[in-house]
Amino acid sequence: MGTLTNSVEQLAHRPVRTGSPTRGALITMSNRYAMLAALCVVLPVGTAPLALADPPADPAVQPAGNPGPPPPGEGAVPSGPAGILDTPDGWRLSVVGTNETQLPVAPLTTAISSREYWVAGTFTGTVTGGGKTKLAGGTLEAGEQIGCGIISDEAEINPGISFTPGIKIPFAGTDPSLGTGISLQGKVYLKPGTVTTVAIDKKSFKGTTARVTITGVRIKTDQCAGQSFIRSYATLTSSTDNTDDVITYLGVTKSV
Repeated sequence: MGTLTNSVEQLAHRPVRTGSPTRGALITMSNRYAMLAALCVVLPVGTAPLALADPPADPAVQPAGNPGPPPPGEGAVPSGPAGILDTPDGWRLSVVGTNETQLPVAPLTTAISSREYWVAGTFTGTVTGGGKTKLAGGTLEAGEQIGCGIISDEAEINPGISFTPGIKIPFAGTDPSLGTGISLQGKVYLKPGTVTTVAIDKKSFKGTTARVTITGVRIKTDQCAGQSFIRSYATLTSSTDNTDDVITYLGVTKSV
């Protein structure tokens, strides 16, 4: 670095002559300072380090697979009022639903007339009171009801064949011809909608309490050509030696 500085100082004080030997004029002091400044500007540039940016990392690839149950809260629906029954012999039956989910999903068959749902919920039945009969347990059934506005009942396809005779008259003589065609005519028969009850679980119990919890269950109905509706249900049956008392909880109806 010291040698480079000395060379610069010598260049600044050395007289420089022009190309014409007859003139012999020296470069003026201002021209010397201009050359010196240009040299000082160029030198630091050559010693500046070159910074290279790291290449961007490749995005992580997620393996494909079963998506599993929906995240908590997705497709959540409000629950309906509890089903209450006061029996003639003094017992009170109660059945409720909580934490319900009804999420429409694409049918596995890809059929446009199929409706599939991902459902979840907790359904609890209890028997309380001081009845005059002896309880013998009972059952609690839980599931979903799917209603469809229009049902596609039958499809009919009728083929048809048509004949079209003709005569071509060229420049000499006649040339008879016959044209044929094939067509298909389809008919779809529709009928009023129906309600499909899908029982997911039925629990028999002893005592006064029963519970059914449903998580990530797929249910479906077919031949639905119109708008569909879905709601949950839970039916509690309490038995004694000679009686059965039945009460049903119905969830809020959701249209899809």
